[in-house]
Amino acid sequence: MTFQQAVLLLILAALLGLLVWGRWRYDIVTLGALFTAGVFGLVPQAELFSGFGNPATITVVLVLIVSFGLTKSGAVGFLTELIEPVSTRPYLHIATLTFLAAFLSMFMNNVGALALLMPIAIQSTSKAGRPPAEVLMPLSFGSILGGLVTQIGTPPNILIANYRREVTGESFTMFDFAPVGGGIAICGILFMLLVGWKLVKVRKKSAGLELFDVEEYLFELKLTKESSFKGKPLGELKDALQKQDLELLGMVHKREKIPDIWRHRRQVIAVNDLLMIQGSHDGVDKFATANKMQMISAENAQKDILHSKDSRITEVVVTPGSLVVGQTPADILFNRKFNINLLAASRSGTPHRSRLREFKFNVGDVLLLHGDEIDIQDAILKLNCYPLAERNLDLKRSNKSMPALLTFVIAISLAAFGVISIQLALGAATVVMAILNIVPVREFYDGVDWPVVILLGAMIPLGAALETTGTTTLLVNAILGLAGGLSPVLIVALILIITMTVSDVLNNAATAILMAPIAYNIALSLDLNPDAFLMAVAVGASCAFLTPIGHQNNALIMGPGGYKFGDYWRMGLPLEIIIVAVALPLLLIFWPI
Repeated sequence: MTFQQAVLLLILAALLGLLVWGRWRYDIVTLGALFTAGVFGLVPQAELFSGFGNPATITVVLVLIVSFGLTKSGAVGFLTELIEPVSTRPYLHIATLTFLAAFLSMFMNNVGALALLMPIAIQSTSKAGRPPAEVLMPLSFGSILGGLVTQIGTPPNILIANYRREVTGESFTMFDFAPVGGGIAICGILFMLLVGWKLVKVRKKSAGLELFDVEEYLFELKLTKESSFKGKPLGELKDALQKQDLELLGMVHKREKIPDIWRHRRQVIAVNDLLMIQGSHDGVDKFATANKMQMISAENAQKDILHSKDSRITEVVVTPGSLVVGQTPADILFNRKFNINLLAASRSGTPHRSRLREFKFNVGDVLLLHGDEIDIQDAILKLNCYPLAERNLDLKRSNKSMPALLTFVIAISLAAFGVISIQLALGAATVVMAILNIVPVREFYDGVDWPVVILLGAMIPLGAALETTGTTTLLVNAILGLAGGLSPVLIVALILIITMTVSDVLNNAATAILMAPIAYNIALSLDLNPDAFLMAVAVGASCAFLTPIGHQNNALIMGPGGYKFGDYWRMGLPLEIIIVAVALPLLLIFWPI
């Protein structure tokens, strides 16, 4: 082992450890690994940013933009009309949602497909009197399985197709993944519908306002003549409340409601003013007693907050790309920055009952927001969170839905028949969508998951360093030394299982980048068909069903579904076993070794 190989292996080991730990976001970690490799000369400085211009990275960006355009225009919204009639029949309801998710994920980003269907799934199950947890895990898994079918369905397929082009001069085409991926998707979904959905852990509470018990921490105080805050500015009261872990949500001054109270710190408080306070009963009662305020019926405050004509409440789920991940409301001055109230938060179906200002946001957390309709919509965009209620404006079919759908179909058809490359087809589609204002220019990049793009741009040069330093050969020889005596079929199975295992704790794109050169060189060393090995990596990298951290979709459903970390393997483990059992014969049939 050379010095360069040792350093690269240490960097990769540290990278994997930090990604699994999750203390810092994966794009920051991978950038750190890339720059460290550059310092040691493992990646030439002139090639540090070559990954950002790689066709695979560009393809992922284009897929995300086109997916955003399809969703924004309502081009796929008509599919959701199939859900409402079957919502009262659990089996048909789950089957319809799962197959829709798989179908959409074949042609658009699977995270986008989940974001489109998750609010509908939650609303329909709630109306039917069933917990959303019953359908959310099959929905997530179905969206992941659907991505296996096409080249653009999931980033690992794009990366594997691009890697094949780099090493052989010819890429996998749009539907080369379909024979194996399609068979796996069908068998996986059938398992979930026949057996798997019954294995899902369903708890009493999941998404919905009843999760938060809002009536327990919304109260109303009335200012008396003896109050120490009489004649004081509103800002002084807000500061005093925050020191007691209480929050001022609203105010009625001389029978007129004061809008945007966080913008009126100089407003003078008068006798008989009504204050809507968020906090524990004991905390509010203690504050009222100490400052000679009258604590009156909490029902008025609750009615004002929850049923006001001037404002609304909504639930959102924190996404991996949200700017609040890893921060607390106090860190970012949440209410003031986003011009809304953060009423409550929950994690894995459990409401946070202690100090909300010190609650550190994680991916999958559900937040309850209150504010003006326009401010709420603006905050959702700034937060990069997904609302858990149907977005009628997005789903409503408009005069732009048909042009969006036609643009997409033409682009995919041209790429599928080999007329033009997938990058050119998708690139042209994004330009057409911009010209037709399907995706307004100011929102052109809103659908791009930039942390994933940064991850790809940083990981691709690191993957290349594996080969240029001879580290790939070192790892291949080590694997062959342990498994060289196995039959070729078992070695393919081993590659598939290793890739699936790594993907359960590591981002699927990173897994594909690391495993592709290893699998390819093992095939060459044994004089076997490399395509079978690359396909095994493509399947394994996308099949992360044991944990909520292996795939973004699994993380996104954790809060709304009320799932715990250990709930995923209940359906995920037998599903992964079935995938291995189905994938091996399909690989041998369609990609003989």
